[in-house]
Amino acid sequence: IYSTFLQRAYDQLIHDVALQNLPVVFAVDRAGLVGADGATHAGAFDLSYLRCIPNMTVMAPSDENECRQMLFTAFLQDGPCAVRYPRGTGPGVAIAEQMTALPIGKGEVRRESSAPAGRRIAVLAFGTMVAPALAAAELLDMTVANMRFVKPIDADLVRRLAATHDALVTVEENALDGGAGSACLEALAAAGIEHPVLRLGLPDHFGDHGDTALLLRECGLDADGIAAAVLRRFPELMREARVKSVA
Repeated sequence: IYSTFLQRAYDQLIHDVALQNLPVVFAVDRAGLVGADGATHAGAFDLSYLRCIPNMTVMAPSDENECRQMLFTAFLQDGPCAVRYPRGTGPGVAIAEQMTALPIGKGEVRRESSAPAGRRIAVLAFGTMVAPALAAAELLDMTVANMRFVKPIDADLVRRLAATHDALVTVEENALDGGAGSACLEALAAAGIEHPVLRLGLPDHFGDHGDTALLLRECGLDADGIAAAVLRRFPELMREARVKSVA
């Protein structure tokens, strides 16, 4: 079901599925920006409206293979699960023939920064934002985590990255209000941790139709946009990386 069409079934989603904790898998298509389909079909809100529902598990795959494994993982669960994925093609990774259930609520670190203490930044990327986050991390030497789950959020990973990095950046192809970045902030608050956090995501207005790559660039959600946002927010932490990128 399209992300935008699931909005119309919100009452049924809560009362007919989640309240009864039924084992229903929601394959949430058209999550994020949708190019020529425009604002009426852009899936900008599903992470926000799904993760507030009790019993719901919410996953965001970073590529086509992980999407396949997440759908398999969701099928094995005893309660409702949503796997949200974008319109279009994946990045072209190899598809594993073996189906493997992923540990619920656990992300993974895809890249470790080699920056010294005092200049370490970790990017917590969700779904489609893992690829541009990795590209931005190569420019600025940042750690990148593929968070995989929005609910339950990997609170242990969030806390560990906060303890070993000087700042965190969350990146999601979803509205910032109530989204995955908010879940990370809530995990830090629950642990009593105060830490610099930059949240990147879709802006608080309805977008236009157009080429998806161009729209993501306009939202600052491509590799260059992510890197530029980090440089603006953390100029002191990134002063050496900024000189390198300008050169």
